[in-house]
Amino acid sequence: MSAMAIKTHPGLKTLEEVDSEMYELIEQEKRRQFTSIELIASENFASRAIMDCLGSCLTNKYAEGLPGKRYYGGNEIIDQIENMCKSRALEAYRLKTDEWGVNVQPYSGSPANFAVYTGLLQPHDRIMGLDLPSGGHLTHGFYTLDKKTMSRKPVSATSVYFESLPYKVHQTTGLVDFDELAKMAAIFKPALIVCGGSAYPRDWDYAKFREIADANGSLLMMDMAHISGLVATQEANDPFQYCDIVTTTTHKSLRGPRSGIIFFKKDARGFEDKINNAVFPALQGGPHEHQIAGVAVQLKETTKPEFKGYVQQVKKNIKAMAAKLVDQYGYALATGGTDNHLLLWDLRPAGITGSKVEKICDVVQITLNKNAVPGDVSALSPGGVRIGAPAMTTRGLVEKDFEAVADLLHEAVQLALKIQAAAPSKKLVDFSKALEGNAEVDALREKVKGFASSFGMPGRPFGKYNPEP
Repeated sequence: MSAMAIKTHPGLKTLEEVDSEMYELIEQEKRRQFTSIELIASENFASRAIMDCLGSCLTNKYAEGLPGKRYYGGNEIIDQIENMCKSRALEAYRLKTDEWGVNVQPYSGSPANFAVYTGLLQPHDRIMGLDLPSGGHLTHGFYTLDKKTMSRKPVSATSVYFESLPYKVHQTTGLVDFDELAKMAAIFKPALIVCGGSAYPRDWDYAKFREIADANGSLLMMDMAHISGLVATQEANDPFQYCDIVTTTTHKSLRGPRSGIIFFKKDARGFEDKINNAVFPALQGGPHEHQIAGVAVQLKETTKPEFKGYVQQVKKNIKAMAAKLVDQYGYALATGGTDNHLLLWDLRPAGITGSKVEKICDVVQITLNKNAVPGDVSALSPGGVRIGAPAMTTRGLVEKDFEAVADLLHEAVQLALKIQAAAPSKKLVDFSKALEGNAEVDALREKVKGFASSFGMPGRPFGKYNPEP
């Protein structure tokens, strides 16, 4: 093949040339992210270095199996990449190689959790995890009542293949109710207790979980997906001192690509082979080595002082917002505050639902999510919203900026109350219609866009709608 033919290969065309429709949608999403205030606690912004890995030649390679034990050839360099990621994962959490092992192949946090269950439990073994309305995660087990058949309806696959019983937070304090957990565990005798959650604003008391697990012959697993960045920088309690297994996603407070990791104790119980075989071949096919490379890059960053400073700023920012909402505006927060990267804003005393606040914020380009708060009676109409600081801290916001965001949130809530009062009913559909063409809503959106656009953005932020300054 001639040099000219190599240079003109059809696979060298840009996305804009090949698929203008998809190019346009990506550019629109790029603009939305750049001009919005991102407060979803599980989101963050990946670096240019990580995006370089995700869009690299590594996406071409099949690598089923483990380093040195692949089902395909041509993995000499891939093995180095995956081994580098594994060693950096252990280093990031200060783990000794003779005490802990790690698998970096899970596609994300949910597959990581299910691989643990598949590898270490038998079908219909018993699991206890934090209840979803209490701030837990679907993969820790969740089911509801099917009112048509009046039978249990599993929502999570965890509750299909295993028997799950949730523990809850205290309905007054919002903290994990350890007394009730101990009583239920003594009766239920779970094979596995899961700590960790997706909407819990306080730190975890691993010693108490360990005590309850030991009293009932249970394994103890921590899903640190939300706080893995805090754990890596020692800005949160250390689950590795007490747990048998620790899982995480890599794209939340850790600020990496979308992937997952499983850490497991190395001892006579033989977790390593069981978990590795559960990941592949039991549940997954070939690992996504472009993601694994991105994870390795981010794990290297977590060991640097700059990343610890970032995590410390995340905590300062969310505390500054919490103080502003409570002290100046008189709002209520679940548990009364926060120890980590997120807060739960209880909107019931303000007279509005989390669904309506999520809706108006979305319209004005502030992204957050409705969330149940302690004492809620209906998961369909949650009384609060969850707010996180990792993403906007990545963009460079500090305490005074998060106080300014709190002002914008207050303005959104007060406007929502005004619109709700004028709507023909309290239904969300009528509220949503009333937002359309509302001049005050439009004005707030422009204010938000101006504020958000004044901050930097990692990755590849510039393009059609975001010209490079």
